[in-house]
Amino acid sequence: MDLGFETVGNATLVAHDGGPVLATDPWIVGGAYFGSWTRSHAIPDRQMEAIRGCRYVWLSHGHPDHLSGESLELLRSAILLLPDHVGGRIRRDLEQQGFSVRVLPDREWVELSPRLHVASIADWNQDGVLLLDIGGRLVVDLNDAGERGWGPFVRATMRRYRETYLLRLSGFGDADMINLFDEEGRRILPTAALKNPVGAQLTRDVEWYGARFFIPFSSMHRYQRADSVWANTYTTGLDDYGKGFTSRQCELLPAFVGVDFVHDAVERIDPPAEPARAHDPREFGDDWAAPLEPGDAEQLDTYLRSVEHVRESFGFVAFRVGGQEHRVRLDGPPPRGLTFEVPRASLMTAVAYRVFDDLLIGNFMRTTLHGKAELYPDFTPYLAKYGDNGDARTRQDLARYFREYRARDLMGFVRDQLDARCVRPFQADAARWLRRAVGGDSTLFRAVKGAYWGMRRLRVA
Repeated sequence: MDLGFETVGNATLVAHDGGPVLATDPWIVGGAYFGSWTRSHAIPDRQMEAIRGCRYVWLSHGHPDHLSGESLELLRSAILLLPDHVGGRIRRDLEQQGFSVRVLPDREWVELSPRLHVASIADWNQDGVLLLDIGGRLVVDLNDAGERGWGPFVRATMRRYRETYLLRLSGFGDADMINLFDEEGRRILPTAALKNPVGAQLTRDVEWYGARFFIPFSSMHRYQRADSVWANTYTTGLDDYGKGFTSRQCELLPAFVGVDFVHDAVERIDPPAEPARAHDPREFGDDWAAPLEPGDAEQLDTYLRSVEHVRESFGFVAFRVGGQEHRVRLDGPPPRGLTFEVPRASLMTAVAYRVFDDLLIGNFMRTTLHGKAELYPDFTPYLAKYGDNGDARTRQDLARYFREYRARDLMGFVRDQLDARCVRPFQADAARWLRRAVGGDSTLFRAVKGAYWGMRRLRVA
């Protein structure tokens, strides 16, 4: 391909200008989340060759289905491009491993080749967005990023182009901790169990952004550990993206596709599905019978207690390992706590390398909620996002962390914080009440939800 792009794998886009130039988030070999995830489809030889031929690789954030250490070993000659994440942890780690790393300035266009320019956005949730101008056409790679104040900037940029492509995470919603139980041992069904039509949400997204084309992205995985394959019930199939999609202004393209800008051609890529398997966890180093070893308990105590917000928000966090329980005493309300049942090897690796989110998203770890505790907003963001990735563990750390993001885009940051504290909680409470009252699949529920999002589009226009 002379000029255009291809999408393959999970969240990999290959941009071409006289040949392959840039690959995004190349998870091309190995598993992710301690072997719990594999790609849903194989990567064909032609696209694999293109990825390995790219001079540049862009890494949006630190999750292993986007930043795959095993895959990067095959791309040692590439220059790694990063969003300007506060804390700079990913940059430091990769430089220590000997990679050539370049941090992209926030929201500034950078030339990678004569017809390929990119602009990167880093947000306070440690996610990254990439805008690609490929020969005068705009491709917007949102991957896993939820709108965190940068939405108006992206929308305004998209308005300047006649032809725009939007790529982002979508689906039923299994890409988070959904292996949840209450104190009586009953599974808490995730939102993904509702199997709400994916296309309806996509319609709202593409019309809010004003995209001309949408490509399903960053969602192409399946579970492969024997202790996590249960979650395959909640993954999204390729046929699910079109269900409920009704946009008149945007065309839904296949998830795996080549878009040739020279010939104005769209070619479907049909990779074979990866075989369904249930691997023994021991293949990934996890023995559920192994207990904690001397020194592990102290390491767990230090790790949890070092995150000030977590320490003050929960009375305890317990770890059930090898049939034994270690309880980390914290300073919050005593009944409010969490119990994680998890194999020792992956647990202590996650603590040592500060990647606790990998345990949560892997969904082989079983999480019990005590005393009306929730993972959001007091646990996962503060431990995994701001603490592990942003190196912000104390109040002072957090103040500096958010001050830097606020300085980059004051209006966007303030708007997002107001939305997070006022609009989104009201939206969630209202949706739960209406779903209980009339049913989540009812015509009335869909009509009210559609009207709400219509008003939201008008408000931010």
